[in-house]
Amino acid sequence: MRDLQSHRLMWLKAILFLAIGGIASGLILLECPDWRILLLLVLAIWAFCRAYYFAFYVLEHYVDPSFRYAGLFALVRHLLGKNPEK
Repeated sequence: MRDLQSHRLMWLKAILFLAIGGIASGLILLECPDWRILLLLVLAIWAFCRAYYFAFYVLEHYVDPSFRYAGLFALVRHLLGKNPEK
């Protein structure tokens, strides 16, 4: 599969991800309308965002600047020492 090159498609993809996350969160809160569920949902989203930032920014820029990760599977292979590119 080719890399996404179109800036419009990148924006569309980002908007669709936000829509999916917003709709899923809204449906969860409709199913269980409780402030504790809201708090747990916010904390889970925040924690996954920080983990994503760590995986793709911190590791690339500070831990191993020589390797550019193509995705989470490439990152796991690299961390396990099974990187076919080296």
